[in-house]
Amino acid sequence: MLDNDQASQGLGMCIEDSGVGYSRVSMRIRKDMLNGHGNCHGGFMFTLADSAFAFACNSRNEATVAASCSIDFLRPVRENERLTAIARERVLVGRTGIYDVMVIDEAGQPVAAFRGKSARVKGEVIGSRAAPTG
Repeated sequence: MLDNDQASQGLGMCIEDSGVGYSRVSMRIRKDMLNGHGNCHGGFMFTLADSAFAFACNSRNEATVAASCSIDFLRPVRENERLTAIARERVLVGRTGIYDVMVIDEAGQPVAAFRGKSARVKGEVIGSRAAPTG
């Protein structure tokens, strides 16, 4: 999925770990990600959390999109800090899932808390892998 995600790649995100209903994604904060106060723009922290959410909720190879998301910013983040977003599935019922994502700094301190609601749609993330015949 990351191979086709130009936004996450462009921001320098790296998937450190993933599993069913789980992902751990990191990103270093660059100068061009700072707001007028010299802190990381909240939109970039949201995007990191949203990407971790996307990788976690698509981990079963069933195409899944965000239905809603919210974030609480807990502390400012400066240039060159490496943030890590850890996404965990909390509930999966039918086509709907609830995921919590904690964004932490290099010291493991929380900087943002994100919650996403997912909706499964038709299709697969990675195309059908039918066994070759013959």
